[in-house]
Amino acid sequence: MSTHVTEVRIERRRDGHYADVPRPRLTWLVETDTQDWHQSAAELRLDGEQIAQLETSESVLVDWPFAPLSPRARHRIEVRVTGSDGQVSEWSDPVEIRATFLGAGEWQADFIELAAPEGIASPGLMRTEFEAAREVTAAVLYATAQGVYQVSINGRDVDDAVLKPGWTSYQYRIEHECTDVTELVRQGENAIGVRFAGCWYTEEYGFHGAGRRFYGEQPAVAAQLHLTYTDGTTEVVATGPQWKGAATGPLVSSSLYHGERIDARRVESGWDAPGFDDHAWPGAQVRAVDVVPEAMVAEPVRRTEELSVREVITTPSGRTVLDFGQNLVGRLRVRVTGPAGHVITLRHAEVLEHGELGTRPLREAKATDHLVLSGGEDVFEPEFTFHGFRYAEVGDWPGEVDPAAVTAVVITSDMRRTGWFESSHELVNRLHENVVWGMRGNFVSVPTDCPQRNERLGWTGDIQVFSPTASTLFDSHAFLTGWLRDVAAEQAGNGGVCGFVIPQVLEGGGEPAAAWGDATTVVPLVLYERFGDLDTLRDHFPSMKAWADVLLQKAGRKGLWEGDFQFGDWLDPDSPPAHPGEAKTDKDLVATAHVIRSARLVARAAGILGHEQESQHYAQEADRVLHAFHAAFVEPGGRMSSDTQTAYAMAIVFDLVDEETAGLMGDRLAELVAEAGDTIGTGFVGTPIISDALTRTGHAEVAGKLLLQTKVPSWLYAVTMGATTVWERWDSMLPDGTINPGQMTSFNHYAFGAVADWLYRSLAGLAPAAPGYRKLRIAPTPVVGIDHATARHETPYGMAESSWRIEGGEMTVRALIPANTTATIELPGRTEQQVGSGTYEFSVADPR
Repeated sequence: MSTHVTEVRIERRRDGHYADVPRPRLTWLVETDTQDWHQSAAELRLDGEQIAQLETSESVLVDWPFAPLSPRARHRIEVRVTGSDGQVSEWSDPVEIRATFLGAGEWQADFIELAAPEGIASPGLMRTEFEAAREVTAAVLYATAQGVYQVSINGRDVDDAVLKPGWTSYQYRIEHECTDVTELVRQGENAIGVRFAGCWYTEEYGFHGAGRRFYGEQPAVAAQLHLTYTDGTTEVVATGPQWKGAATGPLVSSSLYHGERIDARRVESGWDAPGFDDHAWPGAQVRAVDVVPEAMVAEPVRRTEELSVREVITTPSGRTVLDFGQNLVGRLRVRVTGPAGHVITLRHAEVLEHGELGTRPLREAKATDHLVLSGGEDVFEPEFTFHGFRYAEVGDWPGEVDPAAVTAVVITSDMRRTGWFESSHELVNRLHENVVWGMRGNFVSVPTDCPQRNERLGWTGDIQVFSPTASTLFDSHAFLTGWLRDVAAEQAGNGGVCGFVIPQVLEGGGEPAAAWGDATTVVPLVLYERFGDLDTLRDHFPSMKAWADVLLQKAGRKGLWEGDFQFGDWLDPDSPPAHPGEAKTDKDLVATAHVIRSARLVARAAGILGHEQESQHYAQEADRVLHAFHAAFVEPGGRMSSDTQTAYAMAIVFDLVDEETAGLMGDRLAELVAEAGDTIGTGFVGTPIISDALTRTGHAEVAGKLLLQTKVPSWLYAVTMGATTVWERWDSMLPDGTINPGQMTSFNHYAFGAVADWLYRSLAGLAPAAPGYRKLRIAPTPVVGIDHATARHETPYGMAESSWRIEGGEMTVRALIPANTTATIELPGRTEQQVGSGTYEFSVADPR
């Protein structure tokens, strides 16, 4: 029998072994051919010398057992484990941990901006030179921006990340990168260059032509380079007034929404190398910034894929449009030769409408790049913006467009993929891939609603409903943990209210709204359930309480949240195109249900954290509001005052009624679906939970009909219309190929894709039964129309799988349970069974 530790991980980022805190938690994965293997002890070895012996069965997010790390520290860590059978593994391969945080008072860099910007939101270059007097043994760069940037040293970029440092609530929190640049620094003369632009910091936010700059008019950058010499001495090179800056270089203008103008004639050769003549560059201007940058929490945004042109289209009006076959987020890389000063125009859109580029959904966003040729061979790729598109219209290309000269570069926060689903139904498989692509396009530093129009905001309602799916498809632990820090900061500055969007940049967006602000109570518990992260739950608990207190105050003595603005069951398919909030379900019903839900979630979190008094308090408050909810909205015989799919789904899934009443409501919900011709009747609130409501009340066959429906409104309608991401509206495009007439239409919105979590947990039958998947539940729910389904998920303990196939009246189920976990097997017609790690196969009669 063989047992070995295959991987050692440091919380939280998965793109390297980075520690953003002095005491990082450790996770290790074990592979073994021993059935039902459990860890009884573990040993950790630091730098080949210090050994910590841990009498623990836990292997996920284990507390750091050594002295705290120092800033810029590097250490090697190894792990070996002892199984309950007494067998001891070999030591794992060593992993090098790099500390990315700074010590107290170590941040020395000034934020600097252009002294002479060319207009508002002016991109530019900053530079300095320094001498490394002796041989350098280590060079570590800390850098950040109010805006976005890239650093180069001696003519080479320091890394492959883009749009650094990402978007945070700048007035409260700014993150810095920490990059090993030892190989780029040489003894003698060196130069540091910074390219930068405004992006999120200088963009105008708002709707209907009323956008406004929320943060500032100009970007600023800050950097400090820590040098360690062979003799042990150190030096810090930091941004300050001695740096030089100019609104020069090929990037003429840059906007998140509108795109970039790049002039290849303005290339400054050698500007980031020693000896460059910068006498004409003004000195940098120092900006006072009160926020001390902190270490980056999540993986940065990177280029993750490239797509070639699938088809060159000549539109009815004679324009040239490139089709990349996939709605994506990123930009174009273009290689072209033409006359000096000639301008190529690239316009981006997600769809074609009657053969022409469909730009109306972009609203005020121009999503257009202008490329000015140098006269030689040029390679262009916008750097500080991105677009959501499948199609690109190319204007004024010199000669005939060569499709091989244009590549779509996909960008996303560089999370590791952890979830895969496959079934016998190709449309369902494509739906799942659409959800994956939608997440990739909307997880660009913050969880956004859409990536293409003049919005791209961190809408809390979207991530509230999608966070379980996000935690299945990708390792979004670090990403969501970082975002929650902004949530907490914004709440602290807004009386406990979690606003419509985080970062909060909208006028009026700081008001409470049910199902939106509830992200602050939902997401931390999702991270606990899916990743076993108790620390984030503990850290965010004050913000959870603050939100629940806001809601309970709104409910007041009457126990009902009434009369305030609400999004309600946003984008109910029956709402008029121009009025997406006019849903069938009473908004006060939706609001009050979420008061109960959030109060209960806080009570649950308090219980997990051992705060018994607070747990009892919030549970009692939830019961008080529940009593008022019943009196106002629940009628005799299990009917809701709003006789809608969403109302019943909430009552069932949020446990607002007893089991008997839930059964009656499930029957009524199934009737409503049938009355609608097996089409969906829910918006943002009801859609993520309707399949669970039906399955939980014994109507899985109705959930199956909803899933496989292709008429509008349904999940598969968009797929039949050629969608490659999830749409914002059920009918974002009408059957005749016309874009929905509503002012708000996106073809890349992940909220309705929250059904993917049900595909994993219920249809394929792979679900967590204890925090972090320490225990799994294997309980597939086959439906008519699908003959096999497989879900694979890389849990914190390793790969897990549940798959089933039906042939000849028999269902065969296969389960893969990772080492150091257990599973409950629940199959029709069989007694519930507990198993340990290993691979299992079962057969039962077709239960459909």
